[in-house]
Amino acid sequence: MHTTPAVPPPSRRALGLTLALVSALSFGGSGTAAKPLIEAGLSPLHVVWLRATGAAVVLLPLAWKHRAIVRERPGLLLGFGLLAVAGVQACYFAAISRIPVGVALLIEYLGPLLLLGYVRFVQHKPISRGAMIGASVAVTGLICVVEAWHGLSFDALGVLFALAAACCQVGYFVLADAGSRGDKPADPLGVSAYGLLIGAVALTVVTRPWNADWSRLGGQVTLAGQHVPALLPAAWMVLIATVLAYLTGVVSVRHLSPPVAGVVANIEAVVATVLAWVLLGEHLGTPQLLGGLLVLLGAFAAQVTRPAEAEEPALTPEHRADSVKAGASACSTRD
Repeated sequence: MHTTPAVPPPSRRALGLTLALVSALSFGGSGTAAKPLIEAGLSPLHVVWLRATGAAVVLLPLAWKHRAIVRERPGLLLGFGLLAVAGVQACYFAAISRIPVGVALLIEYLGPLLLLGYVRFVQHKPISRGAMIGASVAVTGLICVVEAWHGLSFDALGVLFALAAACCQVGYFVLADAGSRGDKPADPLGVSAYGLLIGAVALTVVTRPWNADWSRLGGQVTLAGQHVPALLPAAWMVLIATVLAYLTGVVSVRHLSPPVAGVVANIEAVVATVLAWVLLGEHLGTPQLLGGLLVLLGAFAAQVTRPAEAEEPALTPEHRADSVKAGASACSTRD
């Protein structure tokens, strides 16, 4: 018997939305925390390595607690570590080394639209109207947030790196959702812990951290016009923008659909812009304020709509039989 898929109860959707918002807020602070460290002399890739490795070390007790997941879901962990952790970060920083930051950020946040395409055409699942409308509105808002029209001199390789980051972002949501499938769902906390651990190992190969001047972490950096210890933004980047962001983000996908969680994640760009305004003195213009509003409206549109499967309930065998009888009766009447 084919039944209509159950719609997540309001309490579950509310929890998922809350966690998704916490994740977006946390991720949004990564750039603001990283920029003072980069200005102090650390390379962007070394800052990425510090972020992933620091988070992996913090989550080692969690990884040990969930060590059985390594035997049960090795493919999931490997994919999450390489795509959702190492891939997104490495590709994004490679992109901004060749094209404007705003353009790279916009291309990366095409991820929600790519995610909708993946779910619809690869997984062959219906997409809710809210998710489609929300993604379109949110991406339109992102164009304003990053003021992409100020940097339209594209480097082909840089664009490819940014697109690769967008694809890796799709992998983040797809793999986070895939962990809940199967006879024995993978614990999202274990997925996050081992994903960061695997990502840190992969980034070590790419970034060669032994060449960095880590003594700069013992100095001072400028944040919000004040001189603060470099370890302060480093700790923020590791504990809030990585550990908290990944843990809440992966769990949120379990309570929302990947497309909805992906659209809500666009709020990260708004948070990043606001924090840069407050803490780094990078002021917002009118187009950015309007764009931020569109991103918020897009995220809201995505999460208030019921899943597409629930919008058009499937017919049960009994309903189909009644329909056939009704059709036969109509035909006999016309004859």
